[in-house]
Parts: sequence; structure tokens; C-alpha cells
Amino acid sequence: MTTTFPAPASASGPVGTPAAAEQVRGGRAWRGFGLLGPRRGRHELAAEQLELLGLPVGDDGVVIGTDAQGTPAVLGLFRPTPFDVVLVGGAWTAQVLALRTVGMGARVAVESGRQPLWTPLVQGANTGQQSITLHAVGRVPPQGPSVHSPVLVIRDCGVRPPHGRVTVAPWQAVVTLLPYPGPTTERLMTHADVVGVQRVSPDEARQIGRTMNLTPADVEALPGLPDGVTLWCTRSSRTYVTTQPTDPEAGLLGTARRMD
Repeated sequence: MTTTFPAPASASGPVGTPAAAEQVRGGRAWRGFGLLGPRRGRHELAAEQLELLGLPVGDDGVVIGTDAQGTPAVLGLFRPTPFDVVLVGGAWTAQVLALRTVGMGARVAVESGRQPLWTPLVQGANTGQQSITLHAVGRVPPQGPSVHSPVLVIRDCGVRPPHGRVTVAPWQAVVTLLPYPGPTTERLMTHADVVGVQRVSPDEARQIGRTMNLTPADVEALPGLPDGVTLWCTRSSRTYVTTQPTDPEAGLLGTARRMD
């Protein structure tokens, strides 16, 4: 496809005509565009040919599993705007997310009151450089995120997490891990950009359903979700994603599980 710029007001003919070429021979360049380049055929498609183009759009991010059609499901964590995620589920899924985030070249900071649960992951992932750092609750230092060094902060601070010192920022996403819904869950979900929900009780499913505007079928399905399956949703869209560990992930973290 071709993007065509309008001719300048002083031109007496369209691009490529003798009048336009005369402007160049006279030493005058197009303001803002420089001298005219070589005259070659345009890269154009007819309207009926557009569907033949297969352009990847919106597929940059962390692969968190596969959807119901077996298509890779991608969570675009790193953006020039803040991105906030709430995950009601097990630490296993958050740990897989941490490993895959490191695999795409980003840094991970874990804030947790369950440090023994995260220590093996940190030790196994940090081979040669500090890709994942582990911090006590309220002790996460500023991470200095940038487009060249994005950061994921995982907050594993219980069902009632305190306000964090490090929050969402451009190129710094925050995942708040909740083992089950609590008194602050509705507020956290309301302000989140995307919410992940794993297996919960029927009462918890109804609570989440009201907050996230889930359908009755989704509310009914939540208590029976298998290990490794997460409903990722906003208030207007949703998809079920199955996370299967790779061999290295399984060797470090074991098989998928909802409870830790």
C-alpha cells in the first residue's frame, strides 16, 4: 500500500510530472520532504486484494497460553502508558508469567510476603544477571523502567495488599496476585486494565461476576476451572486461556496448580 502526500501549493502538477521535476532542476526542494527520489512504480493493491495481506497486529507481548481455538494468547504488558493487572489465582501462573517476561528481555521485581515460595524461581532464573529480584512487602525500590528496559512488578502481598511504593508507570506493568477475593478485590478489579480469574468458589464467582459484568455462563464455569486455566477479562470482553509449562518451566515450577 502507498501513502500519498498532497503536492505542495506551489507545484503546477502532480508528483512525477515535468512541472514537479522542473522544481527540482530549478534548485527548489519540497518543503519537509527533500528532493524527489527516483521514479519507480508504486506499491499498491486493489481493494479486493487487501484480504490477502497477513499482517500481525497487536501480537506483541508475553504468551500466557492458548485460547479455546488453540491460538496463542498474548498479554501486552509493556506500553508507553501504565498497565495494571489483577490475577485471582495461584502463584504458579504468576511465576510462569515472570519467567516468560524475562525470556522476552524485560526485568521482573517480585514483592512478596511468601519469599520461600519465590526463592527457587529467583535462583533458577538469575543465571548471569539479576533478571528477577525479590523484595519484602513495601521494600521494592524504584525500578527505572524505559522503552529499552521494561519492568514487570508482581505484588504477592495477600488478600489485602497494602499500597505499593512502586506503582504502574509507562513501560512498567504491575500484576497484583490475590489468592482469593477479599475486601479490596472489587476496588482493585475496577481500576485494573485486565483481570485474570482462576478457580474460585460459587459465592466468589458471583461476586467477581457482578464486578466484571460476566455472563451467567462464565459465573457458572469459574468454580469448575481446571488447574492452569484462567479467565482473562475486562468488563466488555473475555477469553479462557490454558497455560501449559514448557519443559524448563515444569522442571523449575512443576505442573500447573491452583493452590500453593
